[in-house]
Amino acid sequence: MTTPGTSGAYSTFAEVLAAQLRRDPGRPLVTFYDHATDERVELSVTTYANWVAKASGLLTEVADLERGMSLRIDLPPHWLSTVFLGAAWTVGLRVTTSGDPDAVVCGPDGLDAWAPRAGSIPVLACSLRPLGVRFAEALPAGVLDVGVEIWSQPDGFTAWDPPTGDDLATDDLTQARLWTHDRTAAVGSGLTDGGRLLSVADPASPPGMATFTEPLGRGGSLVLVRNPDPARLDDVHDAERATARA
Repeated sequence: MTTPGTSGAYSTFAEVLAAQLRRDPGRPLVTFYDHATDERVELSVTTYANWVAKASGLLTEVADLERGMSLRIDLPPHWLSTVFLGAAWTVGLRVTTSGDPDAVVCGPDGLDAWAPRAGSIPVLACSLRPLGVRFAEALPAGVLDVGVEIWSQPDGFTAWDPPTGDDLATDDLTQARLWTHDRTAAVGSGLTDGGRLLSVADPASPPGMATFTEPLGRGGSLVLVRNPDPARLDDVHDAERATARA
């Protein structure tokens, strides 16, 4: 039996999230700041799980992705990056850095690169506007607006073909390997179980992924800052009661 908050006790993302929901569903899990816009978004464990369920439905029902396929998450440091990481692993997708994925999630800055591919693969675009709302302007033909499509998906999701610990979570790590202690501790932050990690790294990038998996696997939480103002980070650290930095 797994113990919530104990690194290395899990073999899939679904087990990790279920443990977080059992432990304290109302506590903050992902808190996001953008110092360029003064945006702040906080997702409790329950709210994060609901977003993951909606994104999982979007990936399967709209993008028609299946277990074993690959997803490129081409987003800047953002709370939606953590949502699509969770959705990918819920469905059993491999999060890839390849230029030839089965589908891609991008932000406004990635539209020029990915929109021409919309005729051959699903291209899901996030406006990155507050509350995950739709783009203000029309998108290129074939590109799906996450801010439109995601709201019709239910708040609960059950994979019809659920992944196991042997499924690839990234290009080189299985889901089980992703949650082993030495991987979740790779940040070198000194985070302890139940701690709160302050990070400016992109959680969807290989170097930054452990900034999300470490606190999640340890029963903790992430404070993610985009466009960080160095003069304001200490204030964020204190206001959010962070216990470690990455």
